[in-house]
Amino acid sequence: MRLYGCSRPILLALLLGLGATDTARAQIYLNAPNVVVRPPKLEGPDVKASPELWPRLDRGAALCRSEADLVRLAAARRGEAVDRPNCEIVRGPMAIAIVKRAGPGRTQVAVTERNGQEGWTDAWLPEKPPAAGGRPTSIR
Repeated sequence: MRLYGCSRPILLALLLGLGATDTARAQIYLNAPNVVVRPPKLEGPDVKASPELWPRLDRGAALCRSEADLVRLAAARRGEAVDRPNCEIVRGPMAIAIVKRAGPGRTQVAVTERNGQEGWTDAWLPEKPPAAGGRPTSIR
């Protein structure tokens, strides 16, 4: 068999290329220890959750001095022209004690952080505290 002049360099390159891939493949270790460093497992902090205040007024709830102020606040929110109610908006969780309920939108409360100062709120205050961690409870 006669080889042409241009095929000899191609044949030589092919033989060298196959030999090079065999030597490169021989240097790969798949089970080499300490080559792949695994990240350490992170554990959560040991911070314990503070107990929830209950009952409480949350941020954004209205706290009025009297029931009449609470009625005026509701009228002002509806757009009626009324005197300015003597109310404040709660800026953070505020511990309270429920004194009297006068309907679903009227509750008389005593603010424990202010030595039992009484006021009225339209916030929804259920009888039982919400489930821990915000998990829903099943209704039966």
